[in-house]
Amino acid sequence: MKSEYRQGPYIGVIGAARIDAQGEMLAEELGYAIARRGGIVICGGLGGIMTAVCRGAHRGHGLTIGILPGDDPDQANPYVDIPIVTGLSHARNIIIVRTAQLVIAVRGEYGTLSEIALALKLGRPVLTLESWKLDAPLIRVDSPSEAVDRAWQILGLKEEGPTS
Repeated sequence: MKSEYRQGPYIGVIGAARIDAQGEMLAEELGYAIARRGGIVICGGLGGIMTAVCRGAHRGHGLTIGILPGDDPDQANPYVDIPIVTGLSHARNIIIVRTAQLVIAVRGEYGTLSEIALALKLGRPVLTLESWKLDAPLIRVDSPSEAVDRAWQILGLKEEGPTS
């Protein structure tokens, strides 16, 4: 029998470790919307966008996975349910995008850019919310709710959220 969490799609959320209040709000709303639809958030597990998306997912009673750059699970933000230590520094980005079925970039810096490139190379759909503008097959969205609607549509998932 599968766990109810394993049934949800794995949605990678990537973005900057340093953010302003608007970026924090966007990421928290995104995490909440992903969780309410039954999705599992996978991210880098540290601060900024990663903390905000995990906090939102917790508010929506969802599951969060943090792929950490170091060797200490305690470095994860307090909203990471499953910290995975890698000791890989930025090389952990490949684990995030390979595990995710789809990636949503919220703002971001060069680390986010590397994750976008890896996701595109692996054929993962990439949605951007106030993130990098590139001459690449990115799907631009204007809000967290649009991001989740588009993600579920791309993945061919039902529109309704969890029953509990």
